[in-house]
Amino acid sequence: MSDLLVLATLLRGPTHGYALKKQIGMITGQGDLHNNLVYPLLKRFVAEGWVTRRTVDGERGQTRELYALSAKGRRELVERLSVFSEKDAAHGEACLMRVGLFAILDREVRLKIIDTRDTWLAERQQRLQHLSSGMDLGEWGGESVTLLLRQVALERKWLSSLRKKAARRAKRKSD
Repeated sequence: MSDLLVLATLLRGPTHGYALKKQIGMITGQGDLHNNLVYPLLKRFVAEGWVTRRTVDGERGQTRELYALSAKGRRELVERLSVFSEKDAAHGEACLMRVGLFAILDREVRLKIIDTRDTWLAERQQRLQHLSSGMDLGEWGGESVTLLLRQVALERKWLSSLRKKAARRAKRKSD
C-alpha cells in the first residue's frame, strides 16, 4: 500500500522526498514514513519511468531532489487502484484510499470497489450476527461485537450513499 500512497501523493504536484514522507505520515496517522521505505520506492519508480526526478536548489544553498508523477506513473496508479479484489476488500484502508481517489477512476471501477467492499461487509455482518446469537460472549465480548456490528452497518450505509452519488453524477453527465 505504501507504493500506492507515494504515487497518489505525487498527484498533487512535484515534491521533495522529505515533504513526501511528512504528507504520507499525516495521511496515515502513523508518523513520517521511514527513509528506507520512501527512497527505495522513489528510486524504483524513477527507473520504471513512473516518476521523474530533478535536482533543484534548496533554501540554504544545498541541492534537493524534486520528484513528480509522470503520465506513465499516473496510468500505472489508475491501473493499480482499479484492481480491487475480495482480499483487498477485507482491508478498510485499501477501500478508503481508493474512495479518496475516486476522481481519477472511472464510474465502473468506483462501483466495483463499492460493491466488492459491501459484499465483504455483508458477509462480516452475517458472521458477527451468528457469533452474537450462537454463543455466550459475556458482557464485554457482547459489547465488542455490538460495536463491530455498528461499524459495519455505518460503513454499509456510507457505501450506499456513495453508490447513489455515483449514479446521480452519471445521470448529470448523460443529460
